[in-house]
Amino acid sequence: MTCRLHAALRPLLAVVTAAVAVAAPAAFPAAAAAHPLGNFTVNHQTTVSVSADRVDVSYILDKAEIPTFQARGLTPAEVLGATRREVGQRLVVAVGGRRTRLALAPGGRVTYPRGQGGLDTTRVELRGVVRVRDARRVTVRDGTFPDRLGWKAVIAAPGSGTATRSDVPASDPTDGLRRYPADLLSSPSDVRDALLTVAPGAGTLQAPDGRRTTGEEADRSGDGFAGVFDRARDGDGIFLLLLLAAFAWGALHALSPGHGKTMVAAYLIGRRGRPRHALALGLIVTVTHTAGVFALGLVTLALSAYILPEQLYPWLNLVSGLLVVGIGLSVLRSRVRWGRDRRAEQARNAAPPAPHGHDHAQAHDHAQAHNHAQAHDHAQAHGHDHAQAHGHDHAQAHGHDHAQAHGHAHGGHGHSHDIPDELSRRTLVAMGMSAGLVPCPSALVVLLAALSQHEIVLGLILIVAFSAGLAGTLSAIGLAVVKMRGYTSRVSFSGRLSAAVPALSTLLIVGLGLVLTARAVPGVS
Repeated sequence: MTCRLHAALRPLLAVVTAAVAVAAPAAFPAAAAAHPLGNFTVNHQTTVSVSADRVDVSYILDKAEIPTFQARGLTPAEVLGATRREVGQRLVVAVGGRRTRLALAPGGRVTYPRGQGGLDTTRVELRGVVRVRDARRVTVRDGTFPDRLGWKAVIAAPGSGTATRSDVPASDPTDGLRRYPADLLSSPSDVRDALLTVAPGAGTLQAPDGRRTTGEEADRSGDGFAGVFDRARDGDGIFLLLLLAAFAWGALHALSPGHGKTMVAAYLIGRRGRPRHALALGLIVTVTHTAGVFALGLVTLALSAYILPEQLYPWLNLVSGLLVVGIGLSVLRSRVRWGRDRRAEQARNAAPPAPHGHDHAQAHDHAQAHNHAQAHDHAQAHGHDHAQAHGHDHAQAHGHDHAQAHGHAHGGHGHSHDIPDELSRRTLVAMGMSAGLVPCPSALVVLLAALSQHEIVLGLILIVAFSAGLAGTLSAIGLAVVKMRGYTSRVSFSGRLSAAVPALSTLLIVGLGLVLTARAVPGVS
């Protein structure tokens, strides 16, 4: 059965691989439309310069696609007004230790640069001033949008008639949040406060080159997926190739950190999984990931006033980690139980047999023809007691050999000495859920874009294809593991090494779950 399944899958995998290669040109150019820091981010930058009689403040806000979508019901004037209130309340400028009033200049500028999937992003620019006299120490604290992920920077600029020393850099690597440097995307700036010491001078500034970063990292492995939606919506390209491109982006997303690749491999090794288990796992991942995208879309549409979608990701990661820990502990418990039962069985087998005799005093009937393969004489008394009369047939040899550990009967019931290795349906579902529970942000962008542009069917088809690509990678890993285990089973290993593999795989699953849980905890605390 396994060989036939592998033979059937081989051409399918070859066709999919070739098709994805053909579809790649349709997929990868689309990645440029992605917001560099991720679709959930709210980025802001404050630039401060201190002159002899004033402190000038410039504030820039850059919202990615999903926060912009959440504010889709607001007019530009309302967006500007909300931003002015946020800055007025949370951007604090203190001179000589005393908080001052930041007077924002009238108006401001709101624009909507195009982002992923045909969705807009938001850019707001404001200016403000604080009137001072002979300022010597100026502190700035940017507390705007404290709960949102993104690039946060405070930059110093030279003033007029002063010599300023700053503890924040003067350079702006983003050109006013227009271009984010690729080498900083994995660890975006997290500077929210600044101290400027001022003396009379000729407009000079002394500032460090320092780079303060945060551990937040945007998952960009699926960014080009929204570009595939753009092309499919506009009819730009053959739909089948675009569908395969969505599949390819899902497969690429699965290769990014996480998604249970190590867990799947360890579990299928330790529990002797079969190809059907790997394929079933892929189906569960597809359903789970697609359902997760739609659930998160529902939260974004209906509950965004109460729950920020990006705040759900740490909780989803925590649940995923706990599921993996639970799977590992379940496997560990079954192995401990099996070990206990095996030791008890060995103890019973080691006990000396109770003495028993055979006595033929009571008749037993040899009327039926039977063949004694080895001649033996009943004339000799052989004292074994047949207290109950019984007929028996020696025509069939009924010896049994305990030289190899295999299933045999004791006391009327059979049992096996093999390690329990059958994958339970419940555990398989838990594995698939843990691998597909955290939806890709780009898939959410495609869903929201499809809803806003009345292309729901197209969005659903592409999301399912993307989820299938994610699941296909995990299934391929599972099939490779099963096949590899089939090859290695023909190689002779020492008994201890062979026995240690299941135990090590169990410990690996538990350890992986603990790592995932530990990484998720700071985000929910």
